Amino acid sequence: MISIKDVAKHAGVAISTVSKVLNNYPNISEATRKKVNAAVEELNFVPNSVAAALSSKNAGRVALMIDLNVTTQAIDEMAMRYISGAITKAMELNLDVITLFVFMFQDKTTEELIRYLQSQSITGIIIYGVTEDNQVLQELIASEKFKCVVVDGEHVSENTSSVTIDQREAQYEVAKVLVEETSAKKVLYIGGDENSYVTRTRLEGMERLVREKKLELNRKNGDFVEGKAKEIALKYGNEADIIVCASDLMAVGAKAAMKELKIERPICGFDGIALMGYAGHGIYTIRQNFAEISARAMEELQRLMTGASGKMIEVEYSLIKN
Repeated sequence: MISIKDVAKHAGVAISTVSKVLNNYPNISEATRKKVNAAVEELNFVPNSVAAALSSKNAGRVALMIDLNVTTQAIDEMAMRYISGAITKAMELNLDVITLFVFMFQDKTTEELIRYLQSQSITGIIIYGVTEDNQVLQELIASEKFKCVVVDGEHVSENTSSVTIDQREAQYEVAKVLVEETSAKKVLYIGGDENSYVTRTRLEGMERLVREKKLELNRKNGDFVEGKAKEIALKYGNEADIIVCASDLMAVGAKAAMKELKIERPICGFDGIALMGYAGHGIYTIRQNFAEISARAMEELQRLMTGASGKMIEVEYSLIKN
């Protein structure tokens, strides 16, 4: 009986390559695919009779690596939209996907993480929420061992792409609307995690507005945590004309602080999560379509897995008022 080993020998390729062709994995050149299919036909090999025995059936799997903010339940909305968008697109592209969380590997070295991913037959990774101080993830991306797409990052190389919105322009737009609507001069700006790409780039957008409008800026970091933003707003909110928050979650905390102080201060957020609907009406925010962003990341990962080079991709966003 003709075996997969015979097909590989006849085609002059590895057994794993034959397996990938038979299972329609995308990261195979057209020339190799034709060579394997020709060998299958010439040897009268029937793939279905041995499909269950293929040792590399799961080769080419994609991993979603998500950094959950475990300090709050509200942030789960973003994670679930990311996962939903990625898995839906992966099904369309016939890709096998597993979901991993960053905290699962907090005690592992980069080498240990790489070995684990390789043991799971992972060849492509989408990383969400990587921060500049996460050395293991930074080294994982730099290793070029896997095709990677970073959501909300600026990593671009031969094997790595980034998918994001224009964070600078979005922060500038939403804050500008609030400043011009209120004629504000003193702004309390509550940023996120100082080690994250989105925090740095959103701050750059805010600083541009400060220069243009000659504003007085009081900047504090709330680490994307509702409670910390509330504490900051309780302490400094009374001194500001408006409060600009680098996330909706922190805007909810700032709104709660104003209620506790029994004063009114216009507030804007960033992200467009459903929770903002409960924080009060008239709050400006930037709406991101997290499912669409994740779907674009999956499409980009497939492109990389077929041999393309990495690039930066910007997805559309919208300015809304709740």
